[in-house]
Amino acid sequence: MPNEELSLKSKLAYGGFGAGIGLPSQIAFSAITFFYNIILGLSAVLIGIAWLIFSFWNAINDPIFGFLEDHTKSEKYGRRIPYIRFGAPIYGIVFILCWFPFVDVNNQIALFINLIVVLFVFDTLFTILGLINFTLPAEMALASKERANLLIYSNIITSISLLISFILPIFLLTGIESPDLITPFLITMIFVGIISAILIFISSFYLKENKYTQMEETLPIIKGIKETFKNTPFLIFEVSNFSFTIAQTILTTAIFYYVDYVLTLTGIATTFPLLIVFIMIFAFLAIFNRLIGKYGVKKTFILTMMWTGLSFLLSFFIGWSFELAIIGCILIGIGISGYMLTHQVVVADIVDYDETRTGKRRETTYSGINALLTKPAISLANWLFLLIITFFGFDSEQQTQNFSAQLGIMIGFALIPSIFLILGALVMFFYPLDGPEWLSQKAEIIQIHEKKEIEYLKYVKTKEKPSKK
Repeated sequence: MPNEELSLKSKLAYGGFGAGIGLPSQIAFSAITFFYNIILGLSAVLIGIAWLIFSFWNAINDPIFGFLEDHTKSEKYGRRIPYIRFGAPIYGIVFILCWFPFVDVNNQIALFINLIVVLFVFDTLFTILGLINFTLPAEMALASKERANLLIYSNIITSISLLISFILPIFLLTGIESPDLITPFLITMIFVGIISAILIFISSFYLKENKYTQMEETLPIIKGIKETFKNTPFLIFEVSNFSFTIAQTILTTAIFYYVDYVLTLTGIATTFPLLIVFIMIFAFLAIFNRLIGKYGVKKTFILTMMWTGLSFLLSFFIGWSFELAIIGCILIGIGISGYMLTHQVVVADIVDYDETRTGKRRETTYSGINALLTKPAISLANWLFLLIITFFGFDSEQQTQNFSAQLGIMIGFALIPSIFLILGALVMFFYPLDGPEWLSQKAEIIQIHEKKEIEYLKYVKTKEKPSKK
């Protein structure tokens, strides 16, 4: 594989783009269950039903927008930039509206409907931008090493935004004595929406995409779906990705209940567990980048999944006190660091493999089908966690929970994620895109891209000639 080197501006822009998307989405999807349940008083049963209803739209909107974005042809902006640049302000506004119900909060049915509407609208905007963010590394670079290098920059910036996205709601929502004391949280959410929209908008001027892809005749929707499901490496990865999505969603939802009702932390101490996780993410990104270079993407990905799963399992047994919980958070953070660096590189390889089969670059199509298969895991995870804690006697009106309720939180928070993560690691042993043969195929893809680039430049020149006469 020849050496590739993206510009620093492109790397920082991609990181800023990811941070602008990730900050609002992580706050919304992690804190909204706690916000509606504990702050607004919506019953856990209705919240669980809302997540299940939302799962249907959450699944189908991604492939719809994925195909739409791959079929976009704008000679001025490209395939991706129009959605980023003009979607940024709308995304920020919709996020802010998530925290200001349009109905009487004392009416359970009205509040239930409001939650469903919020989930539908916000996720639509998140989907439009998130599909592009998820697959841009496949378009910006071809070599796994440079993709991983791009993701180091991205993950450092994005991890800062994710840390903020967890600390803010935990600090501002947990441990408050009255729902009337949420004004600081609401003001903060307004600032988050504005800042995130600005980050996304600015990044759109520096991101790189392959404009020659606009010359390609895209596959029809039905044929495109069939070809995607014929991609065996993609289907294997989806089982693993589904498992991690369940674990990640439970973690981001259950952490509020964990620090509030099991560790019983208050004030700034509520942020310590997640702070430790993100410190580990920063600390180990460079290490996992080296592991990718030495052992390849597949082996490193399996290691991160297995490590994280065993770390959650250990946390179930030792994570009942603050001191020992820190050990679990350290180990979980190390594992998540590896996953954040490797999973998008795996997806990029899958897109490359698809190009060897179809001759097309279909990044957001794969991102959309990926979401079709894995996004239901978000609703399933929220529903499953709420079901478990309700079964074990959790009472949202009580600040202090009995042991049975705490056990339910720990099962949902630690044991369930560990099972799914270990399962996901085992499945990836069957993933075939690894070794010298695969590197040889990627070298052929470079030659294909060079040919397409030459054809695109010829096309641009022929369009310019008439205007010069």
